Amino acid sequence: MTNGRVTGRHIVTGAYSFTGGYIAEALLASGATVATLTRQTNPSHPLASRLESLLLQFEDAGRLARDLSGADVLYNTYWVRFNHGNVSFDHAITNTGRLLAAAKRAGVRRLVHLSVSNPSEDSDLAYYRGKAIVERMIRESGMSYAIIRPTLIFGEGDLLINNIAWFLRHFPAFAVPGDGRYRVQPVSGEDVARLALEAAQTHENRVQDAAGPEVFAFVDFVRLIAKNIGSKAAVVGVPYGLALLCCRALGSFLGDVILNAQEIKGLMTERLVSNSAPTGKDRFNDWLAAHAPQLGGSYVSELRRNYQQMTENKQRFENS
Repeated sequence: MTNGRVTGRHIVTGAYSFTGGYIAEALLASGATVATLTRQTNPSHPLASRLESLLLQFEDAGRLARDLSGADVLYNTYWVRFNHGNVSFDHAITNTGRLLAAAKRAGVRRLVHLSVSNPSEDSDLAYYRGKAIVERMIRESGMSYAIIRPTLIFGEGDLLINNIAWFLRHFPAFAVPGDGRYRVQPVSGEDVARLALEAAQTHENRVQDAAGPEVFAFVDFVRLIAKNIGSKAAVVGVPYGLALLCCRALGSFLGDVILNAQEIKGLMTERLVSNSAPTGKDRFNDWLAAHAPQLGGSYVSELRRNYQQMTENKQRFENS
């Protein structure tokens, strides 16, 4: 970085997705040359005309290394939210290993990897266990790296918070698993991107949480969203089993996965809270007040946004 400007070629996996989009936008604003390895082909995306788009695939190692050639930094946001169809955490771990090998082969100087708060290989939750396995692979890769561990990311394009608002707008009650007193610590997409760019410009290996300055009990978090969007829905605590049943029923109705059993357990065991001092500056309260009129205007499907695209891209690669 020179006088606040970022030099060199930077590659972001998933620049048309939520977190990757924030990183790509910050890089472009800093003057970097940016490319994306993406599972989506979305020419209408605001970033599409401003960066080079390359298909993210893991089957052809040589092609992947060639696509990464000349990159100074690789920002990896690739992961999957849950097992579904032929998409699984095991495949994501294997694919990340292939990405690391290709980056090393291509001579990428620095890896900035987006993980999650509180990963553990001893976890009974596959999402957090898989994230921890990938972190170990990175530490053992021999590459220069920074690992950023976000908590609950908020911002334009968010899915979880948007869909909470959608349910609050459309139903008379919102079921919170258990008593709802477990905590969440939201962090803005802009703060995550800032931390990623800062980490890219250093040389020492580091692991750093990305967590905002506010901590909420989840039930208060939901009620705050309801208040800001003008919803009169009752926010009530229900047993874990009933909350899971509600999620499955609504998911069946919407053709989506709202929250699965492991995600609810992760929420209730406070995996989305950092044990370190806050590194984020943006307050969720401020962002919510500014974006409440648009929040929850439409439901955003995880399966349609990500999983359907993954299947289509795999077929496109096989036919190319």
